[in-house]
Amino acid sequence: MSAVAPNQAASPPSEAAGGVHVRGLEHRFGANQALHPTTLQIPPGGVVGLLGPNGSGKSTLMRLLTGLVPLQRGEITVDGVRLTGDGLSIRRRTTYAPGELHLYGEMRGEEHLRFLLRGRSGADLERARSVAGELELPLKRRIREYSHGMKRQLLFAAAIAPTVRVRILDEISEGLDPAKRSQVLDLIDADAARGTTILLSSHHLGEVDRSCQRLVFLNAGRVVADESSEEVRRRAGRLVRLRFAPGALTHSSAAALEGPGVESVEEAADRVNIMLSSDDPREFLGRLAAASDLPAPVSVEHGRISLGELYRTLYGVEGT
Repeated sequence: MSAVAPNQAASPPSEAAGGVHVRGLEHRFGANQALHPTTLQIPPGGVVGLLGPNGSGKSTLMRLLTGLVPLQRGEITVDGVRLTGDGLSIRRRTTYAPGELHLYGEMRGEEHLRFLLRGRSGADLERARSVAGELELPLKRRIREYSHGMKRQLLFAAAIAPTVRVRILDEISEGLDPAKRSQVLDLIDADAARGTTILLSSHHLGEVDRSCQRLVFLNAGRVVADESSEEVRRRAGRLVRLRFAPGALTHSSAAALEGPGVESVEEAADRVNIMLSSDDPREFLGRLAAASDLPAPVSVEHGRISLGELYRTLYGVEGT
């Protein structure tokens, strides 16, 4: 058994091979503060979801991790390697799928895969071809004939193929139909099961809820929450949403929803979001049914929540 010398501190797991460590990271684009001081520690293995509306800082953070945006302030360690210079040492040991789709239209799919994987091994290229085949991509057709979703899948095939310990995937399922999205998530789940660390940004709460063990929420360049997916699921399970007929709800009638077992009541036009103190809604629903001073709701939902509502209700910020 090895021991750490008395004057030598052990490195945190996030700085080990396969981990991601960010300390005091900031970035500005001119007068715009794109990323406020940010510290994240992601140990090796598993899928971490980065969520946030447009402009929240997700893509800036991912580009910084790969050295594609110059480091201004802070420290970054990915897969045990400290980011220095242009970040080439990190890009050699990670894969990255950008959120933007800038592909060469005159190239054929097969040619573009080879271009994207230049410098990687022949085995990586074969694996990319195999993934593209699973996704039914027409590799002999020119990229200009590809749909938006097909281009996204081609980038994914190139990013998932190489044998690396860290993958950074920015909005990788954006524009895909539900069947293709599920197929992509299956491949991500299988990759994570082999021990790969995956950072996955998304606008789809259901998507990250399925695949991610940890969720990091960003808004306006700040981390507003960093929780396990199980905790987010538990909190979402305490939300009851009521919808009323237009004009039926008044402020005084909404106030009648407050009471034992209710943490907060949020009015929004003809809807009300109620956050309960437990995930058992029976006491509240019984009170709701017996309330004579409240109009009957048109619909009642429990345990379902959109990303925008999660941001607004749980974290007090606007999301998409």
